Amino acid sequence: MTPLLDLGLLALGGVLLYFGAEWLVGGSTSLALNLRVPRLLIGLTVVAYGTSAPEIIVGGQASFGGHGAIALGNAVGSNIANLGLILGLSSLIKPPQVDGSLRQRELPMLLATAVLLVLALLDGKLQRWESAALLAGAIVYTAWMVRSARRSKAEVQESRESAESTAEAAEAAGVVAVTGNLRHAGLALIGLLVLLLGGHFFVQAATSLARAWGMSDRVVGLTVVAVGTSLPELATSLIAAFRGQSDIAVGNVVGSNIFNVLLCAGFAGLVHPIEVPFANLQVDLAVLIGITLLGVIALRTERQVTRAEGAVLLASYAIYTGYLLRSG
Repeated sequence: MTPLLDLGLLALGGVLLYFGAEWLVGGSTSLALNLRVPRLLIGLTVVAYGTSAPEIIVGGQASFGGHGAIALGNAVGSNIANLGLILGLSSLIKPPQVDGSLRQRELPMLLATAVLLVLALLDGKLQRWESAALLAGAIVYTAWMVRSARRSKAEVQESRESAESTAEAAEAAGVVAVTGNLRHAGLALIGLLVLLLGGHFFVQAATSLARAWGMSDRVVGLTVVAVGTSLPELATSLIAAFRGQSDIAVGNVVGSNIFNVLLCAGFAGLVHPIEVPFANLQVDLAVLIGITLLGVIALRTERQVTRAEGAVLLASYAIYTGYLLRSG
């Protein structure tokens, strides 16, 4: 295929990933509400897992196709983009308040998962047993998160607002108003199928472009693929920020980063063991730890994340992206 056709497929894949994720989350959220599932559970499970769906799909398909560097770059790059690009932009739009429970529970987990990924990759491999352990960690963490949140009225309200903001993002993506459980389930199923199709186009085009432009799978995964699969988080966070609910953007970014390691990297490694020389990952993993530390510092107290802190995060992401594009 020609580079122009690859670019078209990449754009099409990105659009399908965005619409598919929003339809999946929108349909699932509406179905859960109709079934009287508490909004708390929706915000902490359907929204959290749904917005990570593009990373899971693309990572799994890339790994299955033997492109482990794209799968791994997708998880690492998405985490860097979430903190640098999404949290940075959201803080510039409306400095968010940081909830005390997030500081006590999610921030240690955010840092722990980043360190855990680095440790797992010290030998240049992500084995199936390591991936299975990450997936098990996602299940345990979700159960712990739901149990802890049930005790907090503030988190009940936050998860309610998170579900509502995600539903708005789905509506912005073109989700028509539907009624009835069957229609909601159908919308969610269509979203999943669109996600799968978009992921296929996205990985195929990204791999082809990497070869045509002389770029490595690693760089494509860390840039184009990472940003493309972060579109649902970007849409949800920016909509929340413009509504003056930037605290939702904080929870969305932190939760997504945790799940990207536990779910996305875990699923990709389970599909096919990933082998990437650690020497090729040193800079990227160092940036991941560094920007995670910057995020933790910005979120360390129960106060606002200032616009200055958001600007630092955004500038850090821009510098890293520039380095990647220069290095090829």
